[in-house]
Amino acid sequence: MRTRIKFCGFTDAGDLRDAAALGIDAAGFVFYAKSPRHLDTDAAAALRRVLPSWVSAVGLFVNAEPAEVRRIASHVGLDVIQFHGDESPERCLASVPDGLAWWRAVRMRSAGVLLESFDRFGQAEALLLDSFSHGYGGSGTGFDWSWIPAVRPLPVVLSGGLTPDNVADAIAAVRPSAVDVSSGIQSDDPRRKALARMERFVAEVLRADAKLCQTSTR
Repeated sequence: MRTRIKFCGFTDAGDLRDAAALGIDAAGFVFYAKSPRHLDTDAAAALRRVLPSWVSAVGLFVNAEPAEVRRIASHVGLDVIQFHGDESPERCLASVPDGLAWWRAVRMRSAGVLLESFDRFGQAEALLLDSFSHGYGGSGTGFDWSWIPAVRPLPVVLSGGLTPDNVADAIAAVRPSAVDVSSGIQSDDPRRKALARMERFVAEVLRADAKLCQTSTR
């Protein structure tokens, strides 16, 4: 099975069209006011209309009120909710409109944190694994991939410091269901994406998958 690709932090329609043309599987919109890539709901809804039907729209939230998450999800047309704060399982479930998938971000301080999260968030579609930081949202730094067990009760979306230079190694080491990147493909402006970096990131994911496929058929 190929590794799915999520690019996060879109604010520009041209960047989003370029990414969709490269074959990404999911595009992330940030609804956290302290992020430089924060969007209001109308801007996010306009970007959502740019996406083809085969690219999922993922909304990133940090400790937002459940009613606000539901309102934004409906207004924008989100396909997946990504919780990136301190939300409990109960708060996550209360925030998600019926039938919508949700992911819970795990800030990786140790292997034990992940094992505990597998137990606590068993109703999530997936866990998104990011490096630990004292703030919220993506950190842009990596963590020890050896903390991730080979056998997992939930799919994992690998995040945290991924770039075109290391994503192939990350896939070989972890074999995640998906990879997630934001700062690793941004331009000098943190609100914009660099097309060359997006192209190379996708190419490296495809190369890693092809290498794994060759290994499994030997």
